[in-house]
Amino acid sequence: MKNVTVTLPEETAQWVRVWAAEQGKSVSAALADLIDEQRHDRQRRERALDQFRSVPPLMLGPVGQGYPSRESVHER
Repeated sequence: MKNVTVTLPEETAQWVRVWAAEQGKSVSAALADLIDEQRHDRQRRERALDQFRSVPPLMLGPVGQGYPSRESVHER
């Protein structure tokens, strides 16, 4: 593990101490878990975006024809 010094406003530092204690963790462990969650969330979002971009767009009709009119789409 790498030691990192973080400077917080006193009110925030007090809140973090209480928040960590409620989880039964040290401030260091609680912040490490929070940062790790954020890192994994970002990786999941990046993978999802890559997957989305890997699928070719769905064509609604022949190229150059334009979109159908509202009326034709809602005909019954």
